[in-house]
Amino acid sequence: MRIQRCKGLAAYYRVTLNSGTEDSEEQSSLLRRCHKRCAERTLDVLERNGSIFIKLGQHLSSMNYLLPSEWCNTFIPLQDKCPVSSIESIEGLFLKDTGQPLSEFFSDFETEPIGAASLAQVHRATMKESGRRVAVKVQHPALEEWVPLDLALTRFTFSTLKRFFPEYDLEWLAKEMDYSLPQELDFDREAENARRVREYFSHVKGSPLVVPEVMWSKKRILVMDYISGHRPDDLDYLDSNGIDRDEVSAAFAHIFNEMIFGKNAPLHCDPHGGNIAVRRNTSRKSPNFDIILYDHGLYRDIPTDLRRSYAKLWLAVIDADEPKMRKYAYEVAGVTDEQFPLFASAITGRDYRVLTKSVVIPRSEQEKENISEAMGEGMLQQLVQMLGQVPRIILLILKTNDLSK
Repeated sequence: MRIQRCKGLAAYYRVTLNSGTEDSEEQSSLLRRCHKRCAERTLDVLERNGSIFIKLGQHLSSMNYLLPSEWCNTFIPLQDKCPVSSIESIEGLFLKDTGQPLSEFFSDFETEPIGAASLAQVHRATMKESGRRVAVKVQHPALEEWVPLDLALTRFTFSTLKRFFPEYDLEWLAKEMDYSLPQELDFDREAENARRVREYFSHVKGSPLVVPEVMWSKKRILVMDYISGHRPDDLDYLDSNGIDRDEVSAAFAHIFNEMIFGKNAPLHCDPHGGNIAVRRNTSRKSPNFDIILYDHGLYRDIPTDLRRSYAKLWLAVIDADEPKMRKYAYEVAGVTDEQFPLFASAITGRDYRVLTKSVVIPRSEQEKENISEAMGEGMLQQLVQMLGQVPRIILLILKTNDLSK
């Protein structure tokens, strides 16, 4: 069924792109509707298959540098609205993994999860000994059985897609999931990641970042301090609490820039609205909020040389220094002179011709139209091909772009 869906989506795109209309505004409108329809059909397939296919959709929802906004926005519900495992299966997992029932650890354990993601769900509970309110993250019990098969199916799907449509080679995404998913399924590893980033930012003066303290963990169970907040796109919450939207954006940029450019800093590689929250903090005037970072399953370390070259690339972008932009794009990602205009547009979201003048020039309607037209003329498939060649760590860094630009 997945392959038939791939064929159907490709056919729909081909019909749209060959509509014959000479009106650029009409063609742009047709393409946006095509993006939306195909994204909705793909969302249905991902939700029906569940498990790691939802995780795949979460990855795609943050790939703004690769996919049109209609795709990314359609996949946003996958960030924090996923299937829920029964409380009976959760109790069985606890008994199997710890040798003891839930009641031995918690005086109160809410049966309805406060959040459900592709790999796990989170329950509020009260520690039996200390009375401390905690969040208990429990892996979906069925994953242990189905993940190996789902990974094999993902590899098969992308391999078949490549065979039918070689211009859309996404096998690199399947390989990335093969590498990263086992790490995300190890909650002992996630606990160590959380402790590490918590320690690192404790030395970053003025940082509003809050990482819940981990109490204890098993491979499929993680118990941490319960800290609640609101999604960063909950604008009503921000406005009603006097939290400045621009300050929140600046805080995100500072936090993730520290992760990318800071010496020996750990890089959180799964930043999306379901893993980040904002809460008001009345104990200080500026900023008057905290940024809460949840889910520490996927982290990478950036080699020092790469950090430096990536920093120099962005300095060159700020200076509109094209020769240096090209130099450091090659050092960072092996980008050739021919590929450079596409790469530069992908990492900045700007028309390449604007970057060579000044990145601070406000984005005009003409620039938006130029980018939309380029996408329709084949930029997307060129971008897919190029991203298949760059180092995986660069793709993970690019996932933070919307937070750090």
